[in-house]
Amino acid sequence: MAHYLALDALKFFFNVIPFLGKFINLLYTPPNTSPIILCGLSFSNRVGLAAGLDKNAQYLHELALFGFGFIEIGTVTPLAQAGNPRPRLFRIVGDKAIINRMGFNNDGVDAIAKRLAQRPPGLIIGGNIGKNKDTLPHRAIEDYLICFRKLFSLVDYFVVNVSSPNTPGLRTLQEKKPLRELLSALQKDNTARHKPKPVLLKIAPDLSDEQLKDIAEITVESRIAGLIVSNTTLDRTGLHISAKESEKIGNGGLSGQPLREKANEVLWKMRKRLPDHLIIGVGGIINASDAADKIKAGADLVQLYTGFVYNGPKLITESVAATEEGYRISHLSK
Repeated sequence: MAHYLALDALKFFFNVIPFLGKFINLLYTPPNTSPIILCGLSFSNRVGLAAGLDKNAQYLHELALFGFGFIEIGTVTPLAQAGNPRPRLFRIVGDKAIINRMGFNNDGVDAIAKRLAQRPPGLIIGGNIGKNKDTLPHRAIEDYLICFRKLFSLVDYFVVNVSSPNTPGLRTLQEKKPLRELLSALQKDNTARHKPKPVLLKIAPDLSDEQLKDIAEITVESRIAGLIVSNTTLDRTGLHISAKESEKIGNGGLSGQPLREKANEVLWKMRKRLPDHLIIGVGGIINASDAADKIKAGADLVQLYTGFVYNGPKLITESVAATEEGYRISHLSK
């Protein structure tokens, strides 16, 4: 309720008071940085909004005013679905963390495509795609292809989400055989087009070294653009809540500060295995220093979600400066 109340209030006030949006844009637009060209796309800065906050592409015009270099919508599925029963999102304030089991609640690809037709000019938009809950794993490729084809002309890059812990059977698609088949099918459709789009794979932070090795091999083999590291974790080690409180919350993926070290470790490992691929770092960015650490660990770009929820728009401008400095330092050290 707080989530949609805040975003709907932004939309209302920006529409009713036109100069308010311009003021917010002036207030939060980061200092001018040189465009960052990656995979043929020109990013105004290295800091983006992760998928999940604007699942249905309803608030792109409003969110763009806060200075994001790119925004990712979704996860989008072929058919609209309500997601998991409520309550399904829990703030762990003491840890600056969130546990969610949303379950790909979204309006479906057709409704979202209509909104994307009115997207803000000049903003890089990613389309995060997945399968419907009731789609059996062996039919999953069809769901991804439906979303890919319907969004192709409307987004700048795609993210294949096989790593959410909140859709039954989804993470099995990270296994070697089904993942190879899924990415091969998407890339076959992609490369047959006049101008293929960058395709990224979003992975979980809970994978073994052997699984990470397999994913690196498939990333190279399928010739996708790269990875997003990482999705939420099932691990609740280190949370400052009791086992009883954790049990009361129930299932769900953990994001925010407790995810930082785990996500950074996976990021570092995948950068070593994939030195030439695009990697977007997400997970545990609560302050600007966290954003810089992602760049130093090997990310080209970063994404915010939980940190943005807790710390607001100032985190964007602070992170833009920090990621540029982190990039300069990491490249000087090479």
